[in-house]
Amino acid sequence: MKKSYENIKRLISYSEEGIISKVLLKTDKVNITLFCMAKDTDMGNHTSTKEGMIYVIEGNGIFNLEGNEIKMMPGIMIFMKKNAVHSLTAKENTSFILYLHD
Repeated sequence: MKKSYENIKRLISYSEEGIISKVLLKTDKVNITLFCMAKDTDMGNHTSTKEGMIYVIEGNGIFNLEGNEIKMMPGIMIFMKKNAVHSLTAKENTSFILYLHD
């Protein structure tokens, strides 16, 4: 059985370039993933078939949600409707939790 708690800060690690993702919880209805984006990394336009929420843990970046630029800074929460077009750019090493649900 997995632990019933976790210190997220201990799970954060960055590659020299690119993205590291770690699934924290996955069920039929919920998917929670930690993303660690290296400085100057981009995720181009994409969508999700589920509603979602992003919680920024550390770093600095830009989250583009349906044409609106949102600064990714520690403590920021971003809510997404399903099928919303979005993209990300990390200006510094940036980590966030993505929570997707039905």
